[in-house]
Amino acid sequence: MQNIQKSKLFWASCLALLVTSLSFGIRAGIMGPLSAEFNLSASELATITATAFWGFPLAIIVGAFVVDIIGMKRLLVMAFLFHLAGIVLTIFAQGYWTLFLSTLLIGIANGTVEAACNPLVAALYPDNKTTKLNHFHLWFPGGIVIGTLIVYLLTDMGIGWQVQMGFMLIPALIYGYLFYQLEFPVTERVSSGYSTADMYKAVLSPLFLFMIICMFGTAITELFTGQWISLLMANITQNAILIVTLTAGVMVVGRAFAEPIVHRFSPSGVLLISAVIAVLGLYMLSTLTGNSIFIAALIFGIGVCYFWPTMIGFVAEYIPKSGALGINLMGGAGMFAVSLYMMFMGGYYDELIAKHLPAGADLDNYVNAPAGTQMAAALHDAKNLAGPEVLQTTLIIPVLLVIAFSGLVFYMRSRKLANA
Repeated sequence: MQNIQKSKLFWASCLALLVTSLSFGIRAGIMGPLSAEFNLSASELATITATAFWGFPLAIIVGAFVVDIIGMKRLLVMAFLFHLAGIVLTIFAQGYWTLFLSTLLIGIANGTVEAACNPLVAALYPDNKTTKLNHFHLWFPGGIVIGTLIVYLLTDMGIGWQVQMGFMLIPALIYGYLFYQLEFPVTERVSSGYSTADMYKAVLSPLFLFMIICMFGTAITELFTGQWISLLMANITQNAILIVTLTAGVMVVGRAFAEPIVHRFSPSGVLLISAVIAVLGLYMLSTLTGNSIFIAALIFGIGVCYFWPTMIGFVAEYIPKSGALGINLMGGAGMFAVSLYMMFMGGYYDELIAKHLPAGADLDNYVNAPAGTQMAAALHDAKNLAGPEVLQTTLIIPVLLVIAFSGLVFYMRSRKLANA
């Protein structure tokens, strides 16, 4: 690895993840303007948003099977091209279908970044994988902070969503250039000499399959809530987008200081503690009002902070024979679960809104009602009730995670004692 510039590769990876997270942060902030400009219902918005979560697992799972063959560099050049196409198409979107396609392209780019960068970080830092994956993944909430602040500030200045999306081009062009110039190592599985048969056997092991199921829950808890919180809370607080910013900001700080926490509690212990705090935070988000919502957002951010990188780090550390395939199947499973859940909850949200409108009301008529009318006021009140109900339904998932991770902690302790 004498020609491998570890630091430059790591920072280029962080920039690539920054573009991925900007796509989440900026889209979370511009859902309202998109809905108004293109007259989109909550179900249509949910489908567009979910499209990014379809493209992601598609790309990350395909990438998982080919990364050892074509190399991480080629995957990341492809990610850059998909990002470029998706961003430009979004800026020039004309309606539902162009937004659908552009979001799909960005989702494919995001998945390709994860498919290459997660095994890249593991290969660069084989003795400190969970910590460095946390450091790498702090750029996901970091980009959400930057993205939501861009939306908040530019919207306040009267600058449109097209310019806000255009900000993503800057880090995209930089990471594309850096990855094109740098040399890459082989993946850790290849360098360790594990066979393809070893890899497939590892991803079919009971422990790996258990972690895949848990990844469904951790991803939905973190990403569904993060992507929809500004919409669900818009009628409860005037600064709903700042809830996203605060939650993501807590995650940046937490992941930056991951090393002593991971070493003190172990990955399985960190996951259990995170699930308990996520339950408390999500419950508070669904029940509190006024400025106390920001305290709830703070607690929720602490809860979901370590979920994604620690789940991936756990597999990289304790199921190393699964290689890049195992790491990427985890990410793909998480995003796929979010996409399905998001589509389901979009329709459920519409149903809840309709339930809180007068009997026999046509939701479309209320959505299109002019501001200041009685129908618009009734829709506002209905959304005010429906948003927290969506969060209360989602609360079931981290409750189940507390049970699952309690079992994981006991299993890992017993395994450690058996191997002592």
